[in-house]
Amino acid sequence: MKYGESTFDILYLLFAIISGTVILIKAKDRAGRLMGFATLFLGFGDAFHLVPRVLNYFVNADFTAALGLGKLVTSVTMTLFYVLIYHVWLEYFRMPEKKSVTAAVWLLAAIRVALCAFPQNGWVDNGSDTAWAIIRNVPFVMLGALISFLYFGKRNDDRIFKPVWLYILLSFAFYIPVAVGAGFVPILGMLMLPKTVCYILLIIVFLSAVYKKRRRPA
Repeated sequence: MKYGESTFDILYLLFAIISGTVILIKAKDRAGRLMGFATLFLGFGDAFHLVPRVLNYFVNADFTAALGLGKLVTSVTMTLFYVLIYHVWLEYFRMPEKKSVTAAVWLLAAIRVALCAFPQNGWVDNGSDTAWAIIRNVPFVMLGALISFLYFGKRNDDRIFKPVWLYILLSFAFYIPVAVGAGFVPILGMLMLPKTVCYILLIIVFLSAVYKKRRRPA
């Protein structure tokens, strides 16, 4: 178990960080650069949680604080990742920006980050307060649902980005049970693996977008 999970986590982090760097190098426009930054945010943010998790399997030391604070960092960077994904949608599909939608995205992100900062979350103790897990994830789920809906609306406008809405939706479907119930049903933590696969598929979309000539919507 520990070897399989650790290998998967390490390969995922390497893939995300290397891919983000490659996307930035290959990017020819703002949409590409946003994809690169989003991928790097994802990779480096997840590293704060996954690296202590891997070390916890093999090093005889107390990683409680590192694991908890790593979850905090990952919670913030995941939120910013979806904000960047929203701006990718604007740039890639050349959408006219609606101030109300942009305000909603940033407001939900700000509320999520602010809720993550409350000490009741018990990050330092790597706690699992169910009530606060629900509270801090409500605006995050709303943010994900909004962005998934936006990509759903453009699913037929571009072949490469066609499945993005589904990857986002599935990532939240796998994430919610872990965030809410893994504290008292540890086996739910296994759902983080298919959630990570959804992120890998998103990164592959970004790589495809910068490597292939895109037919941009009119």
